[in-house]
Amino acid sequence: MAMDEIPASGQEQGAGRRGRGERGGAAARRAARSGGGPGQSLTYIRRRIKVYEVLDEEGLALIEGNADTVLEETGIEFRGDAEALALWKEAGADVKDERVHFPRGLCRALLKTAPAVFTQHARNPERSVQIGGDATVFAPVYGPPFVRDLEGKRRYATIEDFRNFVKLAYMAPSIHHSGGTVCEPVDVPVNKRHLDMVLAHMTLSDKPFMGSVTAPERAQDTVDMAKILFGDDFVENNAVITSLINANSPMVFDETMLGALKVYARHNQATIVTPFILAGAMSPVTVAGTLTQVLAEVLAGAAFTQLIRPGAPVLFGTFASSISMQSGAPTFGTPEPSLVSYGAAQLARRLGLPFRTGGSLCASKVPDAQAAYESANTLNSTILAGTNFVLHAAGWLEGGLASCYEKFIMDVDQLGMQQKFADGVDLSENGQAMDAIREVGPGSHYLGCTHTQANFQTAFYRSTIADNNSYEQWLAEGEKTAPQRANALARHWLESYEAPSIDPGIADGLNDFVARKKESMPDAFT
Repeated sequence: MAMDEIPASGQEQGAGRRGRGERGGAAARRAARSGGGPGQSLTYIRRRIKVYEVLDEEGLALIEGNADTVLEETGIEFRGDAEALALWKEAGADVKDERVHFPRGLCRALLKTAPAVFTQHARNPERSVQIGGDATVFAPVYGPPFVRDLEGKRRYATIEDFRNFVKLAYMAPSIHHSGGTVCEPVDVPVNKRHLDMVLAHMTLSDKPFMGSVTAPERAQDTVDMAKILFGDDFVENNAVITSLINANSPMVFDETMLGALKVYARHNQATIVTPFILAGAMSPVTVAGTLTQVLAEVLAGAAFTQLIRPGAPVLFGTFASSISMQSGAPTFGTPEPSLVSYGAAQLARRLGLPFRTGGSLCASKVPDAQAAYESANTLNSTILAGTNFVLHAAGWLEGGLASCYEKFIMDVDQLGMQQKFADGVDLSENGQAMDAIREVGPGSHYLGCTHTQANFQTAFYRSTIADNNSYEQWLAEGEKTAPQRANALARHWLESYEAPSIDPGIADGLNDFVARKKESMPDAFT
């Protein structure tokens, strides 16, 4: 069963310059129409469309009251962490063994110090992103142990695959964030692979990135490497890392996740407190029941960050899927998880926390029609919910068990469309197009009018994957399917990749740190 945490690593599965090589002329015009191409980066989205809401005031108050009851009566377990239990007791909670019962209002009071909006800084300041408010940030797939490669084979992921996905995310115009465990490189020892992964994000891309959460000491390595990259004082005073902290639903935070959370919060780095939910197995089968549990778990986990360091950035996260009641397998693109996402987004806004959910999720084993429909259904609700941080935005396949090169490119195309959609309706003088209507008049056409000529290069989104030509031309060009076109584009991007520049002294410092850490411990593959 796909889970939001890989058993071997605890990570979610299904659980100052631009890059060189920018093109001009026809390529640049095509990039503007299609949302970009290699080296043509788009800034994070500032949504100009209204959010879609499914709960009224009465419904929201009901869910919030039920969550308070869960926190007070049932409680949340903080397992294997004596410090956490002591902090909660000092804060006024009722601690019995490892279960914490929260007085009504305690968690909300603590969360008043958490920022509603913050900036995650990238080593290239032009790539820094706003998290919260009207911003939406797309980050790639996270956590799969397998890949579906460019030869069509499903196999275990390697560090070469990991680096390839970092490169693709760097080059993808509509990906704003390098992400974290874009795949799990099983050819590298478990206790050392976080070093190679973080190093890849820092050197092969200049976009923001996520940190390791598989052990507290690995989280600390991430912070130490960030201090080499950004400087000690800058890290302590600014968010440069955003990391995923999964609740072990139902209603448990384990020692591994709490240890990583504490490291990041103490250093003022952002965490995404995310219940991993397969409704019917890890939460009730109903939308309202799932929302109640999600809110209770997020309130407890997010409030804990403020016990560690008031003001530390934290996101309200949710990963909600349903299961097949016949097989127990997770399902995606179905109505109920979308309703959970919409409702959770409303609850996050009422708490004043940035919100994370969604992506391009599917259960399909290959990038086929099922993958497309399920991903589109998930992604549409993600955008309309007003999500601030979108994990798994590109590359997710097989319920999160596989990162797929072709699916990554196909998803990036869809993300560009969503970015265009989120711009909303242009009501400027040019957008109103009254001069075009006057010029053309009745019975003619707009193809040659002045307004069309002035706007045709950027008027409509132009897909990098879809084939809109005639049947005859499609035949002449080899009858290629969308995955085949995506395969060719992925190969082209990887062949044309050039790493963003980095200060040689910083690069040496990072490499030295990684080498010393690896030498300090024997390899471990479990």
